[in-house]
Amino acid sequence: MSVAFDYNTARPRLIIPEYGRHVQRMVEHCMEVEDRTARTRTAHAIIQVIGRLNPTLRNSENGDRTLWDHLYIMSDFKLDVDGPFPKPAPEELESKPDRVPYPKQEVRYGHYGKLVERMIQACIAREDGAEKDAFTLLIANLMKKQFLQWNRDSVGDGVIIKDLNELSKGKLRLAPEQQLTHTDTLLQAQRNGPPHEVDTRKRHNGGGSGGGKKRHRNRKKNRY
Repeated sequence: MSVAFDYNTARPRLIIPEYGRHVQRMVEHCMEVEDRTARTRTAHAIIQVIGRLNPTLRNSENGDRTLWDHLYIMSDFKLDVDGPFPKPAPEELESKPDRVPYPKQEVRYGHYGKLVERMIQACIAREDGAEKDAFTLLIANLMKKQFLQWNRDSVGDGVIIKDLNELSKGKLRLAPEQQLTHTDTLLQAQRNGPPHEVDTRKRHNGGGSGGGKKRHRNRKKNRY
């Protein structure tokens, strides 16, 4: 006696596989209900089911609209009910979004990045004075730090000053006696990470273990 096996490959294609075959059968049953009122009531029940299967979508903005769109999609847009949202057209779901234009502006020095070039342009627009000089020094130190991420060996201040002069077209200059942050200091900062992370960790260790033991000893002394 031969047994007929029911393979998924022989079953109808699932339109939205994430909901499973049972939901797909529920949708097919809903389409077969002749009475429109009963059919609409069944559709609302299916929305409750797929909403539980996809709670993240249910709690998101326009989540209910998306669930009803899924219901219409699973019915191949043939379900005719009095839903709270209009039935979407297949053309709307198949339309592609507009192409996002990719910035074509070239970066002259890739190791410095586009942000450094924007900072240079913002600094050029400032009025001359101590604030502009401090901003220029900050940019130069940032350029040196960015350079060291590509070349860990060393970088002379003359290279940074020359690149700053080229990127700013000679509009940003450092004082002749001005020195940039030492290479070892920048490399050490990169290895250790931001200072506030180290401080937070120290405070946590000191307050969480040693501080707690000290308070415990003080309470013990007061008890006797």
